[in-house]
Amino acid sequence: MGKILSLNISTAKGIEKTPVDTISVVVDHGFEGDAHAGSWHRQISLLAIESINSMLARRSDLNLQPGSFAENITTEGIDLCSLPVGTRLSAGEVELEVSQIGKKCHAKCNIFHKVGDCVMPREGIFAKVIRPGTMRRNDELHVIPKGG
Repeated sequence: MGKILSLNISTAKGIEKTPVDTISVVVDHGFEGDAHAGSWHRQISLLAIESINSMLARRSDLNLQPGSFAENITTEGIDLCSLPVGTRLSAGEVELEVSQIGKKCHAKCNIFHKVGDCVMPREGIFAKVIRPGTMRRNDELHVIPKGG
């Protein structure tokens, strides 16, 4: 079991996301009001605080926080990139299904230009919404193994 440290949204693509305390999660869409939401396989992005901290360990002068990598959910206590596609995650009434591990970084982000690396393409994961509801900051996040 892990924890949701932060829920993050943005009204435009290409900018850092802003934390919110609660969010409505919509089937076949993602986070209500988020610019990256839509009817595709990458409705919600997740990144672990442990990944953010690994970037800070390289460059402590960076101002990195939840949402800096444009992730929707910042987690703690789950090795996200080790979860196979098809794994389900639940928080309260919401259920997500992992749909992609990592991503190709077509245009290098600001973090890449500052550090020469970015963890999101390797350690970020994406999910689609299976069951809608409300997510809250500090909710427990449960891993439901594929087929379980």
